[in-house]
Amino acid sequence: MQIIKTEIPDLLIIKPEVFIDDRGYFFESYQKEKFEQAGINFDFIQDNESKSQKGVLRGLHFQNPPFAQGKLVRVMKGVVLDVAVDIRKKSPTYGKWASIILSESNKMMYWIPPGFAHGFITLKDNTVFFYKCTNVYNKESEGSILWNDPDLNIDWETGNPTLSEKDKTAPTFKELNSKFLYTT
Repeated sequence: MQIIKTEIPDLLIIKPEVFIDDRGYFFESYQKEKFEQAGINFDFIQDNESKSQKGVLRGLHFQNPPFAQGKLVRVMKGVVLDVAVDIRKKSPTYGKWASIILSESNKMMYWIPPGFAHGFITLKDNTVFFYKCTNVYNKESEGSILWNDPDLNIDWETGNPTLSEKDKTAPTFKELNSKFLYTT
């Protein structure tokens, strides 16, 4: 398993070692000791899965403390462009974002620690997205940032995604700035 640092500290790409033969493939998607050695020292307590058609954008979502979530995300079928935005107020990369293509063929995972807003857009029909969370979902703690916020200027590689009503009307990064509860 290879852990790859990104331009934003704590946001990591995990590239598993995949063993392929005439039967198919095998890889280790999680191994607590290896993750701890890479600085991912969290217990995962909830798993989530979604299936979406091409062009569905989900995000940018986050949960405020005490229900903040770290997420270990991957694609089981299909392809996504996955995006994480640093919303940790004291971070030198506050307001910056990074993205990665996750797919069933590259089998890479993305570690998104607490203190980040997260979203993805599906690039293929019937994409199955899976993620492990370090905390349970709590409706009162959830928040969203407008997907096409002009200040963040995220390149989603599309101009007309399919969105939920919540994501269509989410506040901008500037509107939420005073409400972010991540201070570290």
